[in-house]
Amino acid sequence: MAGPTGRGGSLGAALNDLLCSQVTPRHRLSSYTAQHWHAQLSHLTASQRGHQALEDAGLNVTTKTLINWLSDPEYNIRRSYIDIIHTAYENAAIVPADPIPDHVKNGQFEISGTVKTGDDERERGTRRAAPLRIDGSRGYWDAIEELWVGGELTDEDFEDHFIDDVIVSDIGEGTDGWEFPGALYSVEAR
Repeated sequence: MAGPTGRGGSLGAALNDLLCSQVTPRHRLSSYTAQHWHAQLSHLTASQRGHQALEDAGLNVTTKTLINWLSDPEYNIRRSYIDIIHTAYENAAIVPADPIPDHVKNGQFEISGTVKTGDDERERGTRRAAPLRIDGSRGYWDAIEELWVGGELTDEDFEDHFIDDVIVSDIGEGTDGWEFPGALYSVEAR
């Protein structure tokens, strides 16, 4: 039975595609585009999420003060309050990444595409060569998870860490390290 599959122009791109098909990455809500403190405050006070963000950022003002600020975009407020409003706005705009699920970290990965170790370079996942099979449960996912949660898991970083922390942990260094020099990869998790 086939599992979720990711595809991309590099191993890292295919891995990221696979992960994004399973969980939501860290992202910014498209409705948060305001630049001026007044527009940001208006947006924040229109929802419970926004009110919570203001509270979490440390905005402690009376309801009367808040109404005065909202009624006049030219109201002269202290810079420290503008900074708090901006911080709350940015915090509310970001949706955190879902954690990488155990079924991915403990999955059996089948990598199709060009795989090279030492002088051995071949196209895996064809009739002539089986996919490269990796047991994800033997890997160390901490660095990958840290980058993922921070919204900083680039294709290149994912590929590097997957090689060093998952592939090498499962099957070793190979003849002379692992390389994935191809232009099209497919990664299936079972």
